[in-house]
Amino acid sequence: MAEKRFGIIGYALAPKKQNSFIRDSLVTLAKSRGIELVRVDSEKELVDQGPFDCVLHKLYGDDWKRQLQEFKARYPNAVILDAPESIERLHNRISMLQVVSELKIEDRSETFGIPKQIVIYDRETLVDPHAWESLKFPVIAKPLVADGSAKSHKMALVFTRDALNQLKPPIVLQEFVNHGGVIFKVYVVGEHVRCVKRKSLPDVSEEKELGVSEDLLSFSQVSNMANHDMLEDNDRYYQLMHLDDTEMPPHAFVVDIARGLRCAMKLNLFNFDVIRDSRYGNRYLIIDINYFPGYAKMPGYETVLTDFFCEVMNKKQQEEQVEGDEVHSYDKDVTKILSDEGDITVSPKEKENTLQV
Repeated sequence: MAEKRFGIIGYALAPKKQNSFIRDSLVTLAKSRGIELVRVDSEKELVDQGPFDCVLHKLYGDDWKRQLQEFKARYPNAVILDAPESIERLHNRISMLQVVSELKIEDRSETFGIPKQIVIYDRETLVDPHAWESLKFPVIAKPLVADGSAKSHKMALVFTRDALNQLKPPIVLQEFVNHGGVIFKVYVVGEHVRCVKRKSLPDVSEEKELGVSEDLLSFSQVSNMANHDMLEDNDRYYQLMHLDDTEMPPHAFVVDIARGLRCAMKLNLFNFDVIRDSRYGNRYLIIDINYFPGYAKMPGYETVLTDFFCEVMNKKQQEEQVEGDEVHSYDKDVTKILSDEGDITVSPKEKENTLQV
């Protein structure tokens, strides 16, 4: 039996995202807390469905933005998670990380930032040594556009300047920073913050330390190395690394960054990838930010998301209550003023006509 019926959340997700996120365990737990999750039919206009108290989405394009605007116009109190204009900032890998420089976190012994990076828009710039002479190799080459498509995930680890000729602009070149082969993935769901650690690329000082002769390795190849499928040297590397023994970043520090990013980006659902610079034990670098990531990979994601849904619905109902109280108070004040001026009793119909003048 549900504790309280909070409302209906319509979810608009691509099929692959829907299959990974909308699991029976999440639907059942949400329902037990009074939250009903309903699929948005992509074949119909959003405004003709529901009505929903909240729309949870990860769809893109001008037509979808139009549908959200029309839905919001008809249901102004509905919650949209999240606003398309806020999400779009994360579709560009330069604007994505610019927000990090805007954060102000004080009274911490830890420091944070982003790796040195530049954007290359055309081949003329790519072959111009002056454009990237400030970068130290190896570098990670990433597509400038980060829209979740397969193309946007095609990255490469580039060891030499000559290998840049194999790349196709527009791209971002980001210095590779040794980080002990561990990446920290920080999941943010409203006020909820959870950090987990995962295997990453092994540290490199020279090309031979990876045991490869290529000047450029696609990320799929590097991922294979991290999974021990290519080289015995990396198998030994991860055996010696002891992922379980790797110290996590201070929780309060991670929460401070998460809250700062959430406020600056005006987003509720995202994660960011953090590495610890091996040269400085307390220096952390944010290398990527993703909207609505694979939350199912986060331990206990059902509880975290359900708690968040309840908080969203609670806040919505509280705001509606305040709005209703203000309207009621306004009506009473107007009635009293009219009565005091004429020393008469104003009927509801007369009051309505007076307020329309």
